[in-house]
Amino acid sequence: MKRISVPKILSAIAICFGGLSAVSTANAADCPIKLGGLAPLSAPGSVTGGEAMRDAMLLAERDINAAGGVLGCDVEVVIADTEGLPEKARALMEKLITQDNVVAVGGGYHSSVGVAGKDIANDRGIPVVFAETWNDTITGDKQKYIFRIAPLSSWASGVIWQFAAQAPGVKKVAIVTENTDYGIPAAAECEKGLGSKGISSTTFGVDIGTQDFSGIVERIKAEKPDYTIVLLTGEAGYNYTQQAADAGIGPQDMMFHANQAGLESKSWWENVPDGNLAFMARIGVPETMYNARALKFAADYKAKTGKTGVESYALEAYDSIGVLAQAINEAGSTNGDAIVNALENINHEGTLGNIYFPYGTKKDPGADGKGDEWWHQWPDPAITMVQYQKEGESSPGMTIVYPDVYKTGDPIYVD
Repeated sequence: MKRISVPKILSAIAICFGGLSAVSTANAADCPIKLGGLAPLSAPGSVTGGEAMRDAMLLAERDINAAGGVLGCDVEVVIADTEGLPEKARALMEKLITQDNVVAVGGGYHSSVGVAGKDIANDRGIPVVFAETWNDTITGDKQKYIFRIAPLSSWASGVIWQFAAQAPGVKKVAIVTENTDYGIPAAAECEKGLGSKGISSTTFGVDIGTQDFSGIVERIKAEKPDYTIVLLTGEAGYNYTQQAADAGIGPQDMMFHANQAGLESKSWWENVPDGNLAFMARIGVPETMYNARALKFAADYKAKTGKTGVESYALEAYDSIGVLAQAINEAGSTNGDAIVNALENINHEGTLGNIYFPYGTKKDPGADGKGDEWWHQWPDPAITMVQYQKEGESSPGMTIVYPDVYKTGDPIYVD
C-alpha cells in the first residue's frame, strides 16, 4: 500500500478546504467565523444519527482550522439539537442566525427539519448545505440559498423498491413508515414503483418517536407479506425490527429492509440481536473505494468514536461543513450572495467524491429536462444495498448486494 506523508495529507486538505488559498481575510472582530450544524441529539429524533453527525462536523471544524481556517479566521461549528422536530427546527434556525450569528449552516438529518428550517434561512439570506435530508421539496422549490448533498428521496426510494422487486417470489410487500416529510413520500414512491412491477403493497404509518409497535406487527403478520420495507429513522427502526423478529416476521423470517441507522453496527446488534440478514441502503462507495480524504477522515472518526465503520450520514455531515468552508474562502466573503455564487461554481473534493452543483441561478434544471428538485442538488451520490450476513458483523464487512457495479457478494434471501 502506498503511504502518503502527513504533510502531503494536510496540504491536500488545505487545498480542498481552500484554507491556504484564501485571497481575503476577515476583520479580527469577525473571528471566529461561525457555521451552524444541525443534528438530532435528543428523542424523538435519531440520536444515533445525530451523534455521528455532530462528531463528524466537529472533525471538519478541526481539519479546516488545521488547514488555515477561513478568511484568516478559525471556524466554529455551532451544533444545534433539532430533536428531529420541525417546530424545533424553525426556532433553532432563527437562533443560529440572529443570536449565534452564523454565516451559513450545514448538517441536518431529518427531512421534516429541512422542510421547516429552509424557509427561515432562505428569507434571511443564509446559505444552507443540507447533509442528510432527502425530501425532494427541499430543493424542489428552487430557493436561492438552499443546497443539498444527500440523494433525492425519489432516487433513494427507487433503489429500495427496485431491489425488492427483483427478489425471488415477491408478490406482496409491507411498508412501515413514519408520518413525516421523509416517510410519507418515500413510502408513496415505493408503492408506486412496486405497483409498476405488478407487486401489491400496503403502507402502515406511525408517528415519529413511536416505541411500541405491537399493533402494527400483528396487522402485518396477518397480511403475510413476502418482503418488509422499514422506513423508520433512528431508534424507532431498531425497536420495530426487534419486535417484528420476536413475532416471527423479522429479518431471519422474511426478506426485510431495515433503516440505515442499522449501519451503526454496535448499536444495531445491541438493540436488534435478531437482526442478521437485514438489508439496508447505504450512501457512498464502500471503504475499499474511499479516496485519500475519506480514508483519513475514517481513521480519525473511528479513533474519536471507537466505531469500526463510518456511517454515510457522518460522511455527509463532514462534507457539508467542508463545502461551506471552501465556498466562503473562494467567495472571499461571508456575504450570503457571494457564498451562493461560489457554491454554484464549486468543485469540492470531499469524502463522498467530487461535489458540485450543476443547476441553479446560472442553469435551470429544466434546460436538461430535469425536474425542479435537481436545483442545487449534488447529482452523484452513490447508493448501494448492503446486507448483514453474519451475526455480530461490523458495518464495513457488510456484503454489497446491489447494484452490480459495487456488488461484493450475492444476497441471502429468506423464504
